[in-house]
Amino acid sequence: MKRRAFIQKATLSAFGAALGTEIVFGANMLKGYTPLGLQDPDPFKMFNKNKDMVVLNDKPWNIEARAHLLDEKVTTNPSMFIRNNGLIPQNIDASSWTLTIDGEAVKTQKTYTLADLKSKFKQHTYQLTLECGGNGRSEFDPPAKGNQWTVGAVHCAEWTGVRLRDVLEDAGIASDAVYIGYHAADIHLSGDTNKEPISRGCPMAKALQDETLLAFKLNGEDIPLAHGYPLRLVAGGWPASVSGKWVNRISIRNKVHDGAKMTGTAYRVPCKPVAPGAKVADEDMCIIESMPVKSLITYPKSGAVIQKGRSLEIRGHAWAGELTVTKMEYSIDFGSTWNSCSLERPANRLAWQHFSANIDFPEVGYYEVWARATDSQGVSQPMVLPGWNPKGYLNNACHRIAIKVA
Repeated sequence: MKRRAFIQKATLSAFGAALGTEIVFGANMLKGYTPLGLQDPDPFKMFNKNKDMVVLNDKPWNIEARAHLLDEKVTTNPSMFIRNNGLIPQNIDASSWTLTIDGEAVKTQKTYTLADLKSKFKQHTYQLTLECGGNGRSEFDPPAKGNQWTVGAVHCAEWTGVRLRDVLEDAGIASDAVYIGYHAADIHLSGDTNKEPISRGCPMAKALQDETLLAFKLNGEDIPLAHGYPLRLVAGGWPASVSGKWVNRISIRNKVHDGAKMTGTAYRVPCKPVAPGAKVADEDMCIIESMPVKSLITYPKSGAVIQKGRSLEIRGHAWAGELTVTKMEYSIDFGSTWNSCSLERPANRLAWQHFSANIDFPEVGYYEVWARATDSQGVSQPMVLPGWNPKGYLNNACHRIAIKVA
């Protein structure tokens, strides 16, 4: 008689984590079987997302917005992209959640409860732009591996929390500190609790900025689970992977943090331009820090039809990592000429800026509206795809929408 193959403990553990509870009699499941509770889940209901969002991956969950869903000045949860590297932690008890500050360059290792953080340190609120480093990856040729984001892996929400700087200084920062690294409660896709799905960080200068928060509220309410409840790091203007979710430990390092997704080619681009398709040695790759200048037309939807003789109102957002956007323009003739948009100042440093314009079209026919932002150092978005890189990061080409005048 052929011996039955039963499910492995690691897989069973991963299933339990995804379901949020132990699977009673799970050891009796045959290898290759997926519990009904995990078959074809509805992410829009699970995560309270708009049904126009696009699911790129479900293991782990990666979901992006379409441009028109990001029309709000302050992004709300239904339109916020999800980028995960592992399984979302379950059965979180905020009342027993702790954050430990440790590392080679901490003076005193300390552990704080959420209540400690909220009562001991002053709370601050900022609008902060978070964009996945791979946003726009789908346009690269040759194709780059990874989630094929189009334009919707970005948002700017209002975050409330305490400054990371205040907590690190309370523990004590040694003179040789150069970097911080975060550690979190998410689970590796293998189910192996000894592996971290992601553990990234940033230089001390970024960690100590006013706007770098240990956040516990999103738009005035508890952060949704998929976005890091009950505590997450928020470091606006840098790749969103620096803003670790479900954070329970931060290490003050005396060297560049070497956690998961910090080494090799992860979140790195060639230090010097390379030819498309070229192989680049790890030592020739540089860590991504401030994100490049970029913009997004959020109204109207691409494909809109207007009547001849009517003006078209466009609006959207622009951002520039650590910098500000100083000029916003649009073109309707494929970049041959450019016209100015109205541009608002950011609500605070590292928040995106809102732009608008009214466009008149000369005759009936098909048009494309292109948007181009220029940052405070005079750098403008490229009209076409920027320099190729192996992982498809930092695509900040001009956003474009199609318009038909009838």
